[in-house]
Amino acid sequence: QVQLAESGGGLVQAGGSLRLSCAASGRTVSAYGMGWFRQAPGKEREFVAAINWNDGNTYYADSVKGRFTSSRDNAKNTVYLQMHSLKPEGTAVYYCASHGRAYFSRAAYYTKATYNYWGQGTQVTVSS
Repeated sequence: QVQLAESGGGLVQAGGSLRLSCAASGRTVSAYGMGWFRQAPGKEREFVAAINWNDGNTYYADSVKGRFTSSRDNAKNTVYLQMHSLKPEGTAVYYCASHGRAYFSRAAYYTKATYNYWGQGTQVTVSS
């Protein structure tokens, strides 16, 4: 049984920082690709960041590149999303997700279709 639990969301002013956590159970985060997505009301769920299970490389959406950093702590079986310089357009529910199997193509990390397990989401609100 795979379960993902996000935490760390909240209200923050524009320009501020926030760190999201995703605690996994039922599998190791280093054995499967892990991704972060977000969804604002009335919009599609979009890719934010991901970690390659095989080599640890990280991938980012252009909209967050240089401001967000994804990482993992294998000892705690937890992945993180450190967010800096937050903008009001970053307001959304942020989801942690895990691939259904080990993928080897980079393209698999950018689409939500390849992720079989999802957390419940955590709300991030960035005020002006």
